[in-house]
Amino acid sequence: MPALPPDPSPWRRLTVGVPGTEFEARPPGQYAFDHPDTECDGWSTPELTVRFASVRGAKHRYYRQPRQDAARVSMHEASGTVVFAVADGVSDAANSELGALEACRAALERTLHLLSAGPGPLDFPAVGRHAAERLRQLTEWQLNDRDPEPAEVANWYATTLVTGVVRPEPGGFVVELCRIGDSGAWLLDRSDGCYHPLFATKTGSDTLLVSNEVTPLPTVPDPIEQIRVRLAPHQALLVGTDGFADPLGDGDGQVGALFTRHLTEPPSPLWLAQVLDFSRETFDDDRTLLVVWPRDPAVAR
Repeated sequence: MPALPPDPSPWRRLTVGVPGTEFEARPPGQYAFDHPDTECDGWSTPELTVRFASVRGAKHRYYRQPRQDAARVSMHEASGTVVFAVADGVSDAANSELGALEACRAALERTLHLLSAGPGPLDFPAVGRHAAERLRQLTEWQLNDRDPEPAEVANWYATTLVTGVVRPEPGGFVVELCRIGDSGAWLLDRSDGCYHPLFATKTGSDTLLVSNEVTPLPTVPDPIEQIRVRLAPHQALLVGTDGFADPLGDGDGQVGALFTRHLTEPPSPLWLAQVLDFSRETFDDDRTLLVVWPRDPAVAR
């Protein structure tokens, strides 16, 4: 019988600057089994590669609370379009972890339906309303079929949402996305490591006052915040919650350098989760990051 190779060293948690306190994560509540501590996924179409990871923050690990972030991604098979949603449940809401997950599911359902209905710009207000209606239905069930007020929906399931698509088109790729709340999106220039925010940030160099105020789902703003932009071959699209955005800042510090190094090429989904779970003091929120890379036609399979 051939000798087995030695066991590889276990992955050690990456640290950035001064690390946070290390401890074994505590279990969340007994009914939080649908919201695991860590979640990741990844795959490729002929044109695009996708990875996402979502990890529970140190605060929730210590206080026995579930991960309140969520992400979901799919492919619209007829068009080769990648469809995604990232959500950050508002901590004051009673079941925000479920609100985040259901908002992602509802956004993907509606977007896939719109893509199947035919070409043209996506109706993002309709996507937002569909997600808000899902949260209203969940609240109605909690209230024994009584029609809830919007404030009651928010008290149960309030969540941010960034959702959209990456479409392959003649001449390149197009990103279309919208957001409700304060989660973020960036284009990472893999040639120089610069992060270009697609929405206003609360930690950018031009921000005079940091605010934690957020208007999440079930509110659907009018007009809804949305953007359409080209995705160049040397770029990657990043969509993340503020657990990633806050330590990233402008992207010109140690956290930005860490992710530039590991996102130049698509890592394995497990390694993305490992990197996302970096330790740095004072940054203890849940973190979720979804990344989409254009594939090199010369090496695509």
